[in-house]
Amino acid sequence: MISKKVVNLPVEIFETREEMGCVAAVDAAKIINDAISKNGVANVVFAAAPSQDDLLAELLKQDIDWSKVRAFHQDEYIGIDDKEPAGFGNFLNRAIFDKVDFKEKHYLLCEADSAEEKCAEYTKLLREYPIDLIFLGIGENGHLAFNDPAVADFNDPETIKVVELDDVCRQQQVNDGCFATLDDVPKQAMSLTMSFIMSVPHAICVVPTIRKANAVYNALMGPVTTACPASILREHKDAVLYLDKDSASKIL
Repeated sequence: MISKKVVNLPVEIFETREEMGCVAAVDAAKIINDAISKNGVANVVFAAAPSQDDLLAELLKQDIDWSKVRAFHQDEYIGIDDKEPAGFGNFLNRAIFDKVDFKEKHYLLCEADSAEEKCAEYTKLLREYPIDLIFLGIGENGHLAFNDPAVADFNDPETIKVVELDDVCRQQQVNDGCFATLDDVPKQAMSLTMSFIMSVPHAICVVPTIRKANAVYNALMGPVTTACPASILREHKDAVLYLDKDSASKIL
């Protein structure tokens, strides 16, 4: 493992993505258990993407009382039905939500014409249950959640909003094997905003594979700008970035 720090952001680099996921899961379990110990419950936002596979698999092996964890997710497509395998709620069901007994699980999926209403409902929930930990990935275009460069706002007044997805983001969903073609990928989604992400006390960002190497380089070595939304992680009060040797290849 190689450890470095870029401004406020600790960066941990591992030989394999499996090692990356294991260490990130151990660190996450400590944050979750500390919140349970302090408050009786932990409120956690999960990321839904193949980049999270190793982390989520290892998280299930940790000693966590899931009946004291309230689960949220950070984004969801607009215009899919509840059977769509690529839906983020369904991804999380397969990866973790259906494998342990959570205290509560709060989903974003809704009818397309109810997206604004769902955003308002989720905003109310997030104010009622302040989040202790958010899991993040970094997109090929540098996005966090679905805050693509064109819609990212570091001072966003909203908690969650409807966004337009750019073609790089949509193509990533094809590259990840979630959709067969670009035309299959929805053009809109609901996403937690950049300002909300930065307000969460703890963030664990897990980013494997060579396809993320450029975004990781820009996030760590370029200017802090919405052209690479993940660059703002350098200013988060308690985030850690976990990489494998491939995603870290341009900063080594």
